[in-house]
Amino acid sequence: MKKLLVSRSIEKKIQKGQVVLEKEDFPELSETDIEVELYSQGKQFLGKAYLSPQNKGIGWFVTDQNISFDQSFFETLFKKAKDKRASYYQDDLTTAFRLFNQEGDGFGGLTLDLYGDYLVFSWYNSYVFQLRQQIVAASSQVFPEVLGAYEKIRFKGLNYESDHIYGKEAPENFTVLENGVLYQVFINDGLMTGIFLDQHDVRGSLVDGLAMGKSLLMGKSLLNMFSYTAAFSIAAAMGGASETTSVDLAKRSKELSVAHFEANGISLENHHFIVMDVFEYFKYAKRKGLSYDVIVLDPPSFARNKKQTFSVVKDYHKLISQSLDILNPGGIIIASTNAANVSRKKFTEQIDKGFAGRTYQVLNKYGLPADFVFNKKDESSNYLKVISMKVTK
Repeated sequence: MKKLLVSRSIEKKIQKGQVVLEKEDFPELSETDIEVELYSQGKQFLGKAYLSPQNKGIGWFVTDQNISFDQSFFETLFKKAKDKRASYYQDDLTTAFRLFNQEGDGFGGLTLDLYGDYLVFSWYNSYVFQLRQQIVAASSQVFPEVLGAYEKIRFKGLNYESDHIYGKEAPENFTVLENGVLYQVFINDGLMTGIFLDQHDVRGSLVDGLAMGKSLLMGKSLLNMFSYTAAFSIAAAMGGASETTSVDLAKRSKELSVAHFEANGISLENHHFIVMDVFEYFKYAKRKGLSYDVIVLDPPSFARNKKQTFSVVKDYHKLISQSLDILNPGGIIIASTNAANVSRKKFTEQIDKGFAGRTYQVLNKYGLPADFVFNKKDESSNYLKVISMKVTK
């Protein structure tokens, strides 16, 4: 077991409850994919961590206990995580949710999602993947009710992205329930599954017609930008929207979006699926005089096409201003980002820049839903930021 003396600044960071380890924390260390014991400069034991680069930092502080990351350790973590989600297990209207969420549940670099009767593991770095055998064994003890399990490889270095691990194989496509709405999912086709589970609460608000007696959505039109499989659109249609338009550049998005509507028995007559660059669609809609009562914006953190580059931290205000050009008077904008590097303050500044002096009333603010347990001592852990706004003038 490698033992590391850490600087006073890292010791303070750990004591504050921040568990992501950064490259600058260990500038001279060349080894990766190792479990380590961390000690203060005074040689006091601080806890156990591991080092393995991923999209977020180069490792994770795990526990202040001197214990092994063995099957028993993961069984304990999974039991606690399962108990926290008792309300989801008891909810007959939802059958897909997160079972284990990285550092929020005690071990960064690993997530477990439930899709009906099937479990999906996501490995975010190669060290966690090395622990695969004991993690899977622990899960089979704690979640014996699942019929089968799959994995997603979310780090570079392997020659596959998705695979079946154990148990029964799931159908190529099947439906899950969320807030009483059926969504078609596919859990062994690349990294995507057909639905982003972290938007559970936002879709729930659409199913509820944005509340207020469902009057805000009833009979209204909704434009869903960066729509992926149009999950927001089907939620809005179930919540009373009379017309939806879903726009995404991915050619496959139309086929996947239609599947959600068909699963819920909703006619496609007033629901449209456009395969087009979102920025081009803004121009097209303005040119054609199209306008909408509700516009949903949920872009990737970073995107590039032949004509331009988009990043949330610099360019989100452009989406707001272009939305205002085609929003009906008194309309609603639902602005969303999953960029962990953008604080709530900076996100609000981008929104205000887009409004350019126009005013709005905040209807609701959302972060991660309850099943996506996060580290409350690190703002970036609660990466999802969603604000629904009614334009007042």
